[in-house]
Amino acid sequence: MNDLSRSTEAVPASRLAAFVERCADTIIRQRRLLMLLCVAVTLALGLSATRLKLDPGFNKMIPMQHPYMQVFERYAGAFPGANTILVSLRWKGDGDIYNQVFMDALRHATDDVFFIPGVNRSRVFSLFTPNVHYTEVTEAGFRGDVVVPGQFSSANPGDLAKVRGNVARSGQIGRLVGNDLKSALIRAELRETDPATGKRLDYSAVARQLEDIRTRYAKQGIDVNIIGFAKLVGDVEAGIAGVMAFFALAFLVTAALLFAYTRSLKTTVLALVVALLPVVWLLGALPLLGLGIDPMSILVPFLIFSIGVSHAVQMTNAWKQALVRGASSVDAARDAFRKLFVPGTVALLTNALGFMVIMRIRIDIVRELGITACLGVLLMIVTNKVFLPILLSYTRLERGTLARAQRTAAAGGSGKWSRFAV
Repeated sequence: MNDLSRSTEAVPASRLAAFVERCADTIIRQRRLLMLLCVAVTLALGLSATRLKLDPGFNKMIPMQHPYMQVFERYAGAFPGANTILVSLRWKGDGDIYNQVFMDALRHATDDVFFIPGVNRSRVFSLFTPNVHYTEVTEAGFRGDVVVPGQFSSANPGDLAKVRGNVARSGQIGRLVGNDLKSALIRAELRETDPATGKRLDYSAVARQLEDIRTRYAKQGIDVNIIGFAKLVGDVEAGIAGVMAFFALAFLVTAALLFAYTRSLKTTVLALVVALLPVVWLLGALPLLGLGIDPMSILVPFLIFSIGVSHAVQMTNAWKQALVRGASSVDAARDAFRKLFVPGTVALLTNALGFMVIMRIRIDIVRELGITACLGVLLMIVTNKVFLPILLSYTRLERGTLARAQRTAAAGGSGKWSRFAV
C-alpha cells in the first residue's frame, strides 16, 4: 500500500519536473530571442509609461454600489454633495471682517472660486453670492433680500454697517461667518464630471487654482485656509517628489546592502535592474489598459520593487552556488531556474491571489489598487523567473567573488554566521 501511494505521488512530481526541465531547456536554447523580446517590451512599455497620469476621484473612495449611495445618487440633484471645497479667509488685523480690505478680498476670492472649472456654480455659497439671503419680520410682513446688496461699496461705512446687520439677520454667523466675526467662508461643490464634455474633473488643476487663490489673498493681514478632497489630492501630488526622493534613498540603501551581502557588483546590478523591470512594465501597461494611478496607491510600485528584489536575490544566489560547484554560467542559470521556478512562481501567484481577494471590495480605489498590485506581481513572473536567468547565462561572476565563495563552501559553512546554523 505504501509503495503504491509513493508511486502515485511520484507521477505528478516527475511530470512537473519534466515540464520545468523542458522550460529551462527552451529558455536557454532561445535565450537570445527571448532577451531581445524582453528588451523590446521594456522599451515599448517604458515609452507607454510616459503617458501615465494620476487618476484621483472622489467617487472612487465611496462604495457607490451600496444601496444607500444608490439612493443618494438618485436624488443628488436635490441635495448638496460631499465633494466640496471650503476656503476660509481670516482677518488678522484690528476689528472684525467689516472693513474695506477684507470685504474686497472676500468678493474677489468668491469670484475666483466661482469660475474654477468643475465647480457647480449653483452650489457656491458666500456672503457675495445671490443664494445667501436674510429674512426679517416687519410691520408689513416678511421681508428678505440678499445679504450683500448689488450696489454695495466696501469704501462706504454705511454699506458696511448694512451688511453687518443683514448678516446678523441671515443666520449665517457660525456658518459662513465666524462666531467671533473675524473670518468668512466660501463653500463650493465640485462636479465629478463635466456635463458639457463628459470628461472627469482634473483635480490637479483645481488644486493649483486653489493654491493661486491662497497666494493672491494671503496678505494684507488676511490668512487663507483651504480644505476639501481636491486640496487633499493637490497636497498628495505635491508630496510625490518627496516620496520619489525617499525611494531613491531606499534604492541606494538596498544596493549597498545587496553589495555587502553578495560582494559582487554584477549580481547587485542585475538584481536591482530586474526588480525595477516589473515596475516599468506595470506603469507602461496601465495606460494601455485605460487606467491611471491614484495618488493614494502611489506606493504600490515600490511594493512591487521590494518583492522583486527578494526574488532576484534568491535567483542570483542559486546561480552563484551552482558556479561554486563548477558549473558554467549557462548551466548555472539553467540549474537556478529549475530550482526556483516552481516555488518562486507559486509564491508570486499566492501574492497575486491575495491582491485579487482585495478586488472583491466594492470600492473603486481599492479595486484599482488590487488590479495594479496583482498585475505587477504577475509581470514579475516573467521578469524574475524568465528574463533574469537569461541575463545570468551571459554573466561572468568576478573572480574574487567566486574564489571567496569557493573558500566558504570548502570550509563547510558561511563564515562567522555558520556557528548559528543547525
